[in-house]
Amino acid sequence: MNKKIKFNKLIPELSVTDINKSLEFYKNIGFRVVYKREEDKLFFLELEGSQIMIQQNNNNWNVAVLEYPYGRGINLSIEVKDIEKIYKKVKEHKYKLFLDIETHSYKVEEKIYNDIEFIILDPDGYMLRFTN
Repeated sequence: MNKKIKFNKLIPELSVTDINKSLEFYKNIGFRVVYKREEDKLFFLELEGSQIMIQQNNNNWNVAVLEYPYGRGINLSIEVKDIEKIYKKVKEHKYKLFLDIETHSYKVEEKIYNDIEFIILDPDGYMLRFTN
């Protein structure tokens, strides 16, 4: 393992049906490959400090049969510096938006945050919420 990699304390690992299709999707929206184990069809990806792993479904960790959409009940919030840049990449590749770009206000204690965000689903139905 490369000792220069700084691993987050929480790194979602997503089972995918087609590693090549998923890898192309994530790279197209700006993720980069940090490391890979091609023999295991596993890729560790990063985008501005957000980290995920994708691995071709091998039935090793499944607690039930996986059915589309795989990401039921979870959305992965990914903070980016330039949300318009990521949004443009999504539009260029004609990925379907689950929620088009909008501004939402959230109250945290006594402060109001105005987040610009949009949501897309990856090829297996994992919900990705990009926010500034």
